[in-house]
Amino acid sequence: MPSTPDLTRSRQFVRSAVLPPAPPRTRSATATVDEALEAGKAQAAVVGSDLVSFATGVAPQWRQDLINCSLFAQLWAKAEVADPTRIFDWYGAYFGALQQLGWMVQDQGFAVYVETSQNFSAHQAILKVAEGLLMPSAGSLALVKTTLDALSSMDEDSPFITLFSQESQQASTARFQISLAEQAADGGLTVALMAFGLEAKTTMTQVLFFKSLASQATLRHCSGKVSINTPMLEALRPDLSEQLKEHARSFIRKLPSKLLQPRPTA
Repeated sequence: MPSTPDLTRSRQFVRSAVLPPAPPRTRSATATVDEALEAGKAQAAVVGSDLVSFATGVAPQWRQDLINCSLFAQLWAKAEVADPTRIFDWYGAYFGALQQLGWMVQDQGFAVYVETSQNFSAHQAILKVAEGLLMPSAGSLALVKTTLDALSSMDEDSPFITLFSQESQQASTARFQISLAEQAADGGLTVALMAFGLEAKTTMTQVLFFKSLASQATLRHCSGKVSINTPMLEALRPDLSEQLKEHARSFIRKLPSKLLQPRPTA
């Protein structure tokens, strides 16, 4: 079990972190409509290579804090491991950064996803991993599925797909995360965190919906429920915001909440 990080050390870690330079602002980035984070409704955002969903009970400030944690950890890992093909070295840095931010990440081992058919579908594989982690909470699983469906309904040149693709995939390798934040029964926060590493024998496009023969793709996954040290996260909030003020506009895209509404059944 990881030790609880020291606040002074974590604050110094955030303040002294040398992150990759923020991309120059483009017209498309500055013109993106940024939907406000709101309590009482399900929301989701593409945060670099992470697809983050929020259950209705999570307060807006915690939503923003968790988005900032995800982005900071990704940028830190990118600075530490520049080679995109070193997927699991990148994840070592990523998980380490989250721990410094008050995320109680315990299991960091990756298991090989076993496909029982001849064909591999990343979309279906993600849902099977999510089902194993989130059941019997049908509502939690439905929110992950709805978020994936929202992305699948978009054009491949939409800013959401473009951002996720450029941050998650590189030719025949990809790494990406699916996260679901919920209010815990004791009033705290938990995050269902799913991390994936995909290696294929062909070039990938739209990694979330990539399909191939099962023999030509290897998917590894790590998943677990993560509790959040909310007092530490609250204390680190100003430093995280300061570090990310030039990056947020380029790496965060909030999905229109209307796309996350449950679809009527026949």
